[in-house]
Amino acid sequence: MEKERVPDKIEEENEQQEQPQESEKELKGKLSRLDSFDMENGKVPAEYLHRKSFQAVDWATILKLSFQCIGIIYGDIGTSPLYTFPGIFPNGIAHNDDILGVLSLIIYSLTLILMIKYVFIVLEANDNGDGGTFALYSLICRYAKVGLIPNQQVEDRNVSNYLIEIPTRRLHRASSVKSFLESSKSAKYFLLFTTMLGTSMVLGDGILTPCISVISAVGGIKNADSSLTDTTIMWISVVILIFLFQLQRFGTDKVGFTFAPILMIWFIFIFFIGLYNFIRYDPSVIKALNPMYIVTYFQRNKKEAWISLGGVVLCLTGSEALFADLGHFNLRSIQISTCTVVFPSIILAYVGQSAYLRKHPLDASDAFYKSVPKPLYWPMLVVAVLAAIVASQSLISASFSIIQQSLALGCFPRVKVVHTSPKYEGQVYVPEINNILMIACVVVTLAFKTTVHIGNAYGIAVVFVFTLTSAFLVLVMIMIWKIHIALIILYVATICLVEYIYLSSVLYKFVQGGYLPLAFAVVLMSIMFVWNYVHRKMYRFELENKVSVDKLKEIASNPDIQRVSGVGLFYSELVQGISPIFTHYIDNVRSLHKVLVFVTIKSLPISKVPAEERFFFRRIKPNALCIFRCVARYGYKDVEEEGESFEYTLMNRLKDFIREDQRIIGTAAKNVEGEVSRLMDADEDALEVKLVDDEINKHDITYMFGESEVVASKASSLGKKMIINCAYNGLRRCLRRQDEVFAIPRKRLLKVGMTYEL
Repeated sequence: MEKERVPDKIEEENEQQEQPQESEKELKGKLSRLDSFDMENGKVPAEYLHRKSFQAVDWATILKLSFQCIGIIYGDIGTSPLYTFPGIFPNGIAHNDDILGVLSLIIYSLTLILMIKYVFIVLEANDNGDGGTFALYSLICRYAKVGLIPNQQVEDRNVSNYLIEIPTRRLHRASSVKSFLESSKSAKYFLLFTTMLGTSMVLGDGILTPCISVISAVGGIKNADSSLTDTTIMWISVVILIFLFQLQRFGTDKVGFTFAPILMIWFIFIFFIGLYNFIRYDPSVIKALNPMYIVTYFQRNKKEAWISLGGVVLCLTGSEALFADLGHFNLRSIQISTCTVVFPSIILAYVGQSAYLRKHPLDASDAFYKSVPKPLYWPMLVVAVLAAIVASQSLISASFSIIQQSLALGCFPRVKVVHTSPKYEGQVYVPEINNILMIACVVVTLAFKTTVHIGNAYGIAVVFVFTLTSAFLVLVMIMIWKIHIALIILYVATICLVEYIYLSSVLYKFVQGGYLPLAFAVVLMSIMFVWNYVHRKMYRFELENKVSVDKLKEIASNPDIQRVSGVGLFYSELVQGISPIFTHYIDNVRSLHKVLVFVTIKSLPISKVPAEERFFFRRIKPNALCIFRCVARYGYKDVEEEGESFEYTLMNRLKDFIREDQRIIGTAAKNVEGEVSRLMDADEDALEVKLVDDEINKHDITYMFGESEVVASKASSLGKKMIINCAYNGLRRCLRRQDEVFAIPRKRLLKVGMTYEL
């Protein structure tokens, strides 16, 4: 494998390698691009680049992570034996051999989708160690210009993690697909729509997983006391769910690792109980390894067999969590723990339940607890409830991560993201989302009461995510991996085909609860669409009405504009150019700080930006104006600094930029203009460094926030007016203000309001 930059830059880089000596004109061009405020081109000089080296993880660390991830990401798929057989046989077992056909379906589904697809293929499609639907989308966005907001700068591609490791062969097919995606607006919207749908469905999982896991685990109490009703189980489950969501503020690191030994005990229990049932009741179920039993199962049951696939798919719940939570661990640790602990344990659990049901077919509605030996019943019940809590924890945490990723995409209203672990950057807590999920879980539990109907809803959410992941993966295979077309066809003809068959089955149960995740998806996608739509409109409005460099120089040089002491940080979402709010501010205030920095918090389509590459600075000439542009670049898994911490880092990096720029310009001027010019520039920059130091050392820093109100123009259609005036502004009123999200010191905050007519 050869590490390359994105194809658009290959020819340019080759030309640069062939012509290493730069002419005077070219050198001046490079320096002038560094001064640009509103051009979307140029490169950072090599002196500014810092490459992050990725070191191999030693085997001791990998084995430690292999144990730790058991308590974080396997709770969902590990507890699926609690509810799979009741979901497959809601009306009982019609024929004893049906058990063999279903067991064969379970074994081959887990092998094909869990092991081959996720463990050995999908995990490889990670974004610098992070996974999930958004990670796949971010890879595609970096490889092809399919983002709908025009804020991709060439400078960003110099960030270490922006590089994509790709092979060099089969370029023609990849280039054709890339060109189609970049030239087709419909394709760009479709990719964004698909990403929104995938994230919405995973959020639906975050609602349904706690419900079905906790109800299934608590339902075992009925075996000890038959007088307990479904209503009683429901209320016990509600109490546990509320308690579970109150734990989220402590973070996955504390909650998950506390229960890691519990999950290990759970897998040991289901492994040996499965082995015991297999030996005691019916060892002949091993015949299910013959896939012909699947064929005879469908021949015997026809439509009912196809409908039962909606229950079979429950054995795969949590497979997507392996990919979504990849960033907390690493690829090899997940592969090891899955192959050595998880897969053997759950396979043997299903084999043992099948052997038990061959002798007790009437117990299909509660196969798990009925098959547990009586001396182990109470310990197993306790472990099952704890395992269900951990299973819920993993999907809830994944929901928080997805919201964080959606923020980076500009597809979700900005909410407060709390990083709960200093060790793991991807572990976050979102208070607003936690409360919404808790309310939704309680409502679903009260409405459905039992796992059968929740299972119908759960199946649709699970399979939709499978199919969307496969669709993105095929694009990655074609454009980025560039693997042989025969292997892509094989993947589509096997794994994709199986997933679409499952999807057809779960959709059959749409009216029996299957509508629930789709209803969740409609609500979430509506929020995402409204926010993204207006966000893009606002960005384009600012881009079209931005303040030019000449206008900025005119304002700063105007003797009527007073330059007051201190540093002014003017926040704007615009990456190229200056927001029109700035002129509105000048018209009303008529003063500028001696040091003015236009700050933009920018999200890149990558998981992490190395700290040394976080800040990108530009400046405006002449240096005496002391006006800078700062773009603070974050990946969707990065911890965004806030308040005084951000202020301290920004000021230090600004001084470093000025000193480094002084050195580079001095060296360049010596080669181009001569020693006299170099000394003049050096003296000018030295004075600027002293001025900035003096102003910063006064600790007189003012934050200026542009707060734009948006309204639809009078000529807009009714639909556009509803989206902007009602939906978007209604959402904004329910959210935290931007300065609250960034934890800006309120005593040093100045807000500038302006109305945009879109």
